Amino acid sequence: MTSDEGIGQPQAAVSARRPRGLDGARRTLAVAGIAHALHDGYTDLIFVLLPIWQTEFGLGYAMVAAFRGLYAGTMATLQVPSGRLVESVDGRIVLAAGTAIAAAGYALAGFTGSLAGLCAALAISGAGSSTQHPIASAAVSRAYGPSSRGPLGTYNFTGDLGKAAIPALASLLLTLMPWRGALWLVATLGAAVAVTVLLLMPPIARPGRTESRRFQGGRGRGGFWLLFAIGVLDTGVRMGLLTFLPFLLKAKGASLPTVGVALALVFLGGAAGKFVCGWLGARAGVLLTVLATEGGTAACIAGVLVLPLVPLFVLLPALGVMLNGTSSVLYGTVPELTPPDRAEGAFALFYTGTIGSGAISPVLYGVLGDWVGAHWATAATAIVALAIFPLAFALAPHLTDVCENERSQLDNSQHRSGIAST
Repeated sequence: MTSDEGIGQPQAAVSARRPRGLDGARRTLAVAGIAHALHDGYTDLIFVLLPIWQTEFGLGYAMVAAFRGLYAGTMATLQVPSGRLVESVDGRIVLAAGTAIAAAGYALAGFTGSLAGLCAALAISGAGSSTQHPIASAAVSRAYGPSSRGPLGTYNFTGDLGKAAIPALASLLLTLMPWRGALWLVATLGAAVAVTVLLLMPPIARPGRTESRRFQGGRGRGGFWLLFAIGVLDTGVRMGLLTFLPFLLKAKGASLPTVGVALALVFLGGAAGKFVCGWLGARAGVLLTVLATEGGTAACIAGVLVLPLVPLFVLLPALGVMLNGTSSVLYGTVPELTPPDRAEGAFALFYTGTIGSGAISPVLYGVLGDWVGAHWATAATAIVALAIFPLAFALAPHLTDVCENERSQLDNSQHRSGIAST
């Protein structure tokens, strides 16, 4: 329901319509969350399969690492075209088709017997997954309107659930059957999700140009690009730290299983951070939340560098919350800085930037680590986190403009409705 809907109308009529709209929004969030969990799970499923493919095809480490780069690169490259596709095709159909294509890619990977075929299959699956982020994010933001920041945090949280659940499911299946059969079952799950999207997701309505012309948000004055820069740097900090964290833990005396437990604590904290900080941003505001999470990230990184192993384990869940918490706040702000009819394109561009940063930043920090050592390179990630502060302060006026514009439109709507009722 829009902000002025129901003003000047009988209360019974408003109440009769509200549950239906709320149910539709919740259904959109639920289906979008299921799709997000599947696609993010597909992305990280590759990590489970890499050792198997290395043995199967006799590959070196560089080629094995290129597999995930191929999947993620295809997904990132095609997100913007996928966002534009919904200008002429219902977003629900595009999302369902992309999910089916992602599943088909994994099914083909199970059938192929050659390295070229495997690469083609991963590229196909990555192409299908390119539809999910821009379309599902825009669907949730439109379903909830001005109140979408918290639901978008929940949507992002479901992706972390998928990253944990689907690789774990595949690992279990691999103990029961050959890897090809396991992939076919995982692909069947994807086909079921595609049908779910097609049948259960409400239509994704696109706003008209009149509504977009009334939009007075910050993108035209640089608000979106400030948000984009914060997202790129924040992702770089997260991936840079995770690159060095296992080595820092080993230097403190952690065994390989202990390192695995430590990373699990960080990832669990990260999932909680995405969920909690999305709602926190809706209540405390973007500026305060970003300052808190980035400042907390820098403080936790300092703790990683100076604390002994046992106290460090206590800190790791909080580190995960801080590392991942900012991202939900940033994703939830994209609709506020974007004309309504360009939401898919904006989300596609934003996700492309953050995914690209996640791919490139470990390499850059790795080069720095080779030059100055792991400790100083890790300290550099804390400095970059603090460098986000001035960008957040620069972004704040754009967000204020958005809020003032929304209040102005609401006041005008109330005024018009009051005149009509008299």
